[in-house]
Amino acid sequence: MLTLTEGAVQVIRTVTSQPQLPEDTGIRIVSQDTAGSLSLSVTEGPEEGDQVVEAGGARVFLESGAATALDDKTLDAEIDDKGDVSFLIGQQPE
Repeated sequence: MLTLTEGAVQVIRTVTSQPQLPEDTGIRIVSQDTAGSLSLSVTEGPEEGDQVVEAGGARVFLESGAATALDDKTLDAEIDDKGDVSFLIGQQPE
């Protein structure tokens, strides 16, 4: 199952804790038609069939294709000096 780094937890909580967003808001990752391509968006909750990953108050919803692709991966994130968010996918430590 996808794991989240502390950096990812902090960034996701920051992005999804805006006052205008519902409490169950999280990040949803969906596999795309292009092989190995994923898209990420902020959403109010999981869709039917999504795998839900929760860590430290951060919620990630994985569409079934994305869940399969990310099963042995770790999600990391960072915010640069300009406030832009970058998400990185790496191998889980063994």
